[in-house]
Amino acid sequence: MHAPSPIKRRPSRQIHVGNVAVGGDAPIAVQSMTNTNTLDVDATVGQIQQLEKAGADIVRVSVPDMDAAEAFGKIKQRVDVPLVADIHFDYKIALRVAELGVDCLRINPGNIGREDRVRAVVSAAREHGIPIRIGVNAGSLEKDLQKKYGEPTPAALVESAMRHIDYLDRLDFQEFKVSVKASDVFMAVAAYRDLATRIEQPLHLGITEAGGLRSGTVKSSIGLGMLLMDGIGDTIRVSLAADPVEEIKVGFDMLKSLRLRAKGINFIACPSCSRQNFDVISTMNQLEERLEDIMTPLDVSVIGCVVNGPGEAKETDIGLTGGSPANLVYIDGKPASKLRNDHLVDDLEKLIRDKVRQKEQQQENMIARSV
Repeated sequence: MHAPSPIKRRPSRQIHVGNVAVGGDAPIAVQSMTNTNTLDVDATVGQIQQLEKAGADIVRVSVPDMDAAEAFGKIKQRVDVPLVADIHFDYKIALRVAELGVDCLRINPGNIGREDRVRAVVSAAREHGIPIRIGVNAGSLEKDLQKKYGEPTPAALVESAMRHIDYLDRLDFQEFKVSVKASDVFMAVAAYRDLATRIEQPLHLGITEAGGLRSGTVKSSIGLGMLLMDGIGDTIRVSLAADPVEEIKVGFDMLKSLRLRAKGINFIACPSCSRQNFDVISTMNQLEERLEDIMTPLDVSVIGCVVNGPGEAKETDIGLTGGSPANLVYIDGKPASKLRNDHLVDDLEKLIRDKVRQKEQQQENMIARSV
C-alpha cells in the first residue's frame, strides 16, 4: 500500500544471468554465495535450494580447481536458479565451466593473469553467451597498483576495474557487470560512485567481508544504502559470516525498506513498551518464523497499543493494533475484526495467509484477462 520509491536509478545496459535480467529497468537482483565444499555436490545443491527458497535470484559458487569444475557441472544440472562461477588464478577453470553451462563467470583482474588468458575467457563467454562479472576487491589488487598507491584506495579500485573494462572494450565484449568491493564502507562507496559515472554496464554492490550477522548487516546496510539511495546498483550481495540464507533475507529487507523491491512480507512493528496490550516481540518472532515461505508482497503492521496502531494500520494490507479487552485488526486500512490474546498468532497468521491467497488470485485473474 506504500507509494513507489522516490529513488531514480542510474540508467544501465541490461545483461542476462541465466533467465535473470540485470540492469536496465529490471528489479535489483539479490544474490548470495554457497559456503559448502563444492566437491560435495549433494550439500551444495541442498544449500542452493535453500537459498532459492529464501528468494535468491542468483547464487555464486566457488570453483577453485578442475575437480570442483566437474562437480559444478553436476550441481548445475540439479538446480534452477542461475549460477555464477567464482574463478581465481586458473583461467582454464573458467573455460571448463563455460562448457558445463555456467550462467556467469566472475573473474578477479588481480589474479586471473595475463591478457591472453583473459582473451581466452572472453572468447569462451562469447561462444556460450555468458556474461562476465569483473570482481575487483581491495584485498587482492594487482601488484603494480599496490605499489603505485601504497594501499587500497577508491582510485586504485577504479583503476583496476577500468583496466579490465578497457580490455573487454578492445575485444568488443560488452556483456559484463562490475563490482569494486572493500570492507571499508567509505572506500567502497567512493569507488562505486566514481565507477558509476564512467561506464554504462550494471554494477554489482557489496561491502566485502562485512562481518558477522549483526555487525555485517549494519555495515552493509549503511554502505549499500548510501549507494542505493543514489540510484546506484543492479545486483547486491550482503556478505555475512553467517548462514547464507541470512544474506538473502537482509538483502530483501534492505531493498524493501527503500521500496526498491517487493517480495514477501514487509513488517512494520513497534519496539514495544509498557503500553502494549500483547507481547509484541514474541508475536513478531513467531510471525516471522511461520511466514518465511510467503513471497507475495504484503505490508503487515503489528503495533502494541492505540497510540500509533490505527495510523500504521490504515497504511498496510493488514494491521494489528493492541487494545483492551481485544485487539483490533484492520484489513486494507479499515477496521475488520477483533482478536483476543489467547490465539493471537494463530488467528493473525490465518488472516495473513487468507490475504495472500486473495492477492495471488487477483494477480492470476489479471494475467488471465490480459491473455
